[in-house]
Amino acid sequence: MEIKKIFVAGAGLMGGGISQICAQAGYSVIMMDLTDEIIRKGLESIRWSVGKLVEKGKIQGSVDEIVGRIQGATDSSAAKDADFVFEAVAEKLDIKRALFEKLDRICRPDVILGTNTSAIPITKIAEATNRPSQVVGTHFFSPVPMMRILELVKGSATSDATIETAERLGQSLGKETIRVNRDVAGFALNRINFPSTVEAINLVEAGVVSVEDVDKGMRLGFGRPMGPFETADLAGLDVGFNALSAVYEDTGNEKFRPPALLQKKVEKGHLGRKTGLGWYKYDENGKKIGPADE
Repeated sequence: MEIKKIFVAGAGLMGGGISQICAQAGYSVIMMDLTDEIIRKGLESIRWSVGKLVEKGKIQGSVDEIVGRIQGATDSSAAKDADFVFEAVAEKLDIKRALFEKLDRICRPDVILGTNTSAIPITKIAEATNRPSQVVGTHFFSPVPMMRILELVKGSATSDATIETAERLGQSLGKETIRVNRDVAGFALNRINFPSTVEAINLVEAGVVSVEDVDKGMRLGFGRPMGPFETADLAGLDVGFNALSAVYEDTGNEKFRPPALLQKKVEKGHLGRKTGLGWYKYDENGKKIGPADE
C-alpha cells in the first residue's frame, strides 16, 4: 500500500512535531486534537519551527507550502481516508485504548496504527483493536523535528510486515530507526535512560547537587544536547511521571519508582515549559529564565 495521507492524533509537542516532519517529507497530514484552539496553537508552533528550518536552509520548500499540507480536525472520523496513523495523545493507557478502539472502527482494514507511547506496552494498546498485528510502537523523541532516532516496538502480535512498513515510513521522514523485538514497558532506550533520571532527581532532592549542575554536567561530560531536567521540562513533567509510573507498575523494580519530588511538582501543576514552571522557570515566550525556587 502506498502511503500518501497520514493521520496524527494530537497537536501538542509530540503530535505537532510528527505532523511537521510528515508535511516536510511531502505527505498530506490530518492533525487532530480536542478543540480548534489547540489545533491553532499547534499550527502556529509548526509554522514557527518550519520557518526556522527554512531560514537556515535545512529543509526545502516554503513555509506556506509545507504548513499547507496539514489539515486540522477535531473528530477522529477524519482518519477514514488515512493510509497510516500516528497516535500522540496523553500517556495514559485508558485514553490510548479508547482512541485505538475508535480508530479501529474508522480506519480501513489495511491501515497500520502507530502509537508514540514512550513506556506503555504496545500489546496492551493493541488489545483494544481487532487488528493487533497492525499496531506498532512508533516512539519519536522530543523535539521531533531535531531528534533523528525513531524507536520501533513490536507488540506480541505485531507482524513483520507492519514493522517493515513503519520502518520505511520512518526513514522517509528522515529518521534513523532501531527495532525493539520484545514488548517490555519502557522499551529499550527509556529502560536505559529512566534509572539515571530517577537518580538525578534523588540527588537533587537530597541536596547533593543542583538541577543546573546536573544538566551542565550531563551536557559537557556525556555529550548530551540537553540535560535530564531540561529534557523533562520540554517534554512535560506529567509525561515523564506517567511514563515512569507505567514502567514501575509493570516491573515493580524500585529503580523506576517515580521520586517524591517529581510527584509533588506534577501535583502542583509545575509541568515544565507548557506551564511556565517545572525544574526551571520560563517567561511568557517559553524562554528559560532560571531554576525553579524549589
